[in-house]
Amino acid sequence: QVSLVESGGGSVQSGGSLRLSCAASVYTWNYRSYRMGWFRQAPGKEREGIAAIDTDSVTNYADSVKGRFFVSHGKVKNMLYLQMNSLKPEDTAMYYCAADSVVGASLTVRHYIHWGQGTQVTVSS
Repeated sequence: QVSLVESGGGSVQSGGSLRLSCAASVYTWNYRSYRMGWFRQAPGKEREGIAAIDTDSVTNYADSVKGRFFVSHGKVKNMLYLQMNSLKPEDTAMYYCAADSVVGASLTVRHYIHWGQGTQVTVSS
């Protein structure tokens, strides 16, 4: 079982920036091939994939965040980051980190088996 812990959420005004972090448990993170992704879920809406990266550093972004959000690995491969710039009120949601032991930067929820508990991002106008 892989444990994922998100951090870095908070409240920010429209146009501001936040950086989310996700840490996978070191003792169980022994995947040689994997993908990690960021998902979000607003109240009353389905969870959606917004950014993903795999072992080969292939990235994938939802159109709604392309050019504003940037996903990256840490120097230690069990870390994942999401730099969010030019935030909008519609970016308000609970943000989740997810991982799976398969390559391919998928944005599909069912392609991930490990999930964190989420961190809230609130953007005010």
